[in-house]
Amino acid sequence: MILEFDAMLKVHRIRSIDWNPSPIVALATSANGSQVAAAREDDSLEIWLVSAGSVGWHCLLTIQGDPDSRDPSSKMSSLVWCPTELRAGSLGRLFSSSVDGTISEWDLFNLRKKKIMDTIGTSIWQMAAEPFIDSQLKQKEEQNAQQNGDAFPLGTGNVDEEDLSEGDEDEDRENEILIDGQRDDQGARLACACDDGCVKIYNISDAEGLIYWKTLPRVSGRMLSVSWSHSRNRIYSGSSDGFIRCWDVVLGHELFRIDVGHKGDHCIWSLIVLRCGTVVSGDSSGRVQFWDGQVGTLLQAHSYHKGDVKALVASPNHDRVFSSGSDGQVILYKFSNEAVASTDTQVTPNVTKRWIYISSKPAHTHDVRALTIAVPISHEDLPHEEKVKRKRGSAKPLDYSYHKWAHLGVPMLISGGEDTKLFAFSVREFAKFSQHDICPAPQRLPMQLVIKTPSFPGPLLLVQSPQWLDIYCVNLKNSAKNSSPGPSGRSANTNLVAHVECKASQKIICSTISSCGTFFAYSDQIKPNLFELKRTKSGKLSLTVNKKKLPQGLPFAHFMLFSSDSSRLVLAGHDRRIYVIDVGSGQVHNFAPCRKANCENLPPTEPPITKMFASPDDQWLAAINCFGDIYVFNLETLRQHWFISRLDGASVTAAGFAPGNGNILVVCTSSNQLYALDVEAKQMGEWSMRNTYSLPRRYQEFPGEVIGLSFQPSSTSSSVFVYSSRAMCLIDFDLPVGGEDDPDTSNNNKSISKMQTNGALKRKHQEVETKKGGRTNFDFFAFRDPVLFVGHLSEKSLLVVDRPWKKVVDNFEFQPVDKHIYGT
Repeated sequence: MILEFDAMLKVHRIRSIDWNPSPIVALATSANGSQVAAAREDDSLEIWLVSAGSVGWHCLLTIQGDPDSRDPSSKMSSLVWCPTELRAGSLGRLFSSSVDGTISEWDLFNLRKKKIMDTIGTSIWQMAAEPFIDSQLKQKEEQNAQQNGDAFPLGTGNVDEEDLSEGDEDEDRENEILIDGQRDDQGARLACACDDGCVKIYNISDAEGLIYWKTLPRVSGRMLSVSWSHSRNRIYSGSSDGFIRCWDVVLGHELFRIDVGHKGDHCIWSLIVLRCGTVVSGDSSGRVQFWDGQVGTLLQAHSYHKGDVKALVASPNHDRVFSSGSDGQVILYKFSNEAVASTDTQVTPNVTKRWIYISSKPAHTHDVRALTIAVPISHEDLPHEEKVKRKRGSAKPLDYSYHKWAHLGVPMLISGGEDTKLFAFSVREFAKFSQHDICPAPQRLPMQLVIKTPSFPGPLLLVQSPQWLDIYCVNLKNSAKNSSPGPSGRSANTNLVAHVECKASQKIICSTISSCGTFFAYSDQIKPNLFELKRTKSGKLSLTVNKKKLPQGLPFAHFMLFSSDSSRLVLAGHDRRIYVIDVGSGQVHNFAPCRKANCENLPPTEPPITKMFASPDDQWLAAINCFGDIYVFNLETLRQHWFISRLDGASVTAAGFAPGNGNILVVCTSSNQLYALDVEAKQMGEWSMRNTYSLPRRYQEFPGEVIGLSFQPSSTSSSVFVYSSRAMCLIDFDLPVGGEDDPDTSNNNKSISKMQTNGALKRKHQEVETKKGGRTNFDFFAFRDPVLFVGHLSEKSLLVVDRPWKKVVDNFEFQPVDKHIYGT
């Protein structure tokens, strides 16, 4: 049920916050296909948990790059996730290369980037990991090769309407993605395409990082792309002189070269090698070409792109190839066995094997730099027999089509580019369904709202950017009625009262402001910093910012917050300890989160803490790591009180303590479950025991990833707004869980309709509806523009910070791709 904002709730909107997300430069998928790494131009890395069914995508963690990464020459150029470990479910090791010629590894447990190879003296444009060979898969391919006897994949039948809609039942073999198995040899190799015209090859070592192995002979142009053959004995490279070269890996000799066949030199930006031996290239002329990898002859050429082809990727069974480029398009090509009829009835029809164009999607507004294939492993939709029939209506739920094609274990295509967006597509039914917007608000700015500020005329809003902090005073008295599209509300005015910048070589990781607005703090990649905000006598909003001294030796933090009384600053250090600092005396107490009781004094072994929440009475501190484990500490005794292993095996997307009961911790997970935990009793709260596993289906299909909670600032309140960047849901813990998809509620609605003939019963029903505000529990409110923050100003007013996406796009460095408008 998607509703408009309640008329009884006054909404104030801020649309003036400067929000500039960074372009995506590279994508990579983990070895088990369950996670996607997205590298951005600002040297940050995001790890996304691949989602299926009705569950929203979740950004598992974000890691900032090196402190000196703001140098343009150190920007990332390539990303590769190497399947170097043999055990099932392994993610592998994640490497990135930079324009300055360095190679780094991303530590996903300690949340840091570590340089494993200093600059090689030239830029690295692309990296390629040696393919992981599964013994079962290899045996299958050898059998197929004997049956086929040529360099094409197995035929998929004639291309007809069924092929174009891509609904074939025989394509279930897309799911046959085999991860386990034994390698033919130990270790793996990494090939790097370098600006000096060479391909350098390194062995990946667990102990020593990368070990140099050999360099292939230098060519006249720059090496821009590189790919391994599936047999691992050949490497194919593409260069700026318009040639594709085939190399013998062991001997280091050039076996043959392919001229892409255009006039003048053309840059070959992307290369992939299919298991059948076919080489696919994408170049600066907009051509996608298929070559025989054994002898270098041209098999097929397509020119559907209107600009450079920047990325190529193949489906898991290698009978589909996707391309993207500077025209913003993502295009699908499919392998076909097409039978050609003969006039002689005695002669068997000839079979023409070719790659055909299927469909294109202009999903992005700018260059599409990266493509990858991922496989959802999170829990799926309800079983078919449990699905509730949807009520017919004019409005469909947001992203309704996504639930039709995104299923457990079924591969999907992910694209990213200069418009900072990530989109997911159906691999099997690319032409049938539209793309899914994974992150409607990329690189959302962290914000915090302070309602009661004795020294200021209105609430304070802290906004964290990568290089600075802004503190705004929100003026609600002179807010004007909003006339722009979207939910009703008033546009609130803001006055900038403080602006603090970090050092030029640093990035701000986390920040916080005290509940009274007097103190604020941030941590960069070196150390935490504390400031005091004072109002001067001269001027209406004249302020001074004074830096306060913190105790020596504190590590930089992944998360920080003030206690409710503003007397203590709590840091989640990168050393995996939690520090509680008395702001007045400077006294420090620290403890290490642990899974068992009485082990706080042992060295930290748990993953880093990335979220923390304090109860209103300052008794409890909930600390949550990036994988979803929860550690509850008693701030009065400064000891760990409870450990909760990740709920339903999912990560925590948002949490908070209820103002009406400081013992109740409300938790939202990436699998769209909602929990109310009684931390004092160390058990599920009464509400969760009754309702957690029977939540309305519309909540389980929450549009977008849940990013926050907002409680009414009242000790008697029992409701909370759960919100994503696309919608928010009102939940009242005192009302029964139900809705239009609940059979009991449906029966009640039928009974109510029968009551309408009785005047007395009708009036009684209207009174009940008035008391409840005319709605059921778990009602949704849709946002038209990406929302960055939602917070209560009072029991009857709400602050919404959003930004029209068009205004964000207008601030990009590059202009959108020109697209033809129908009828012009």
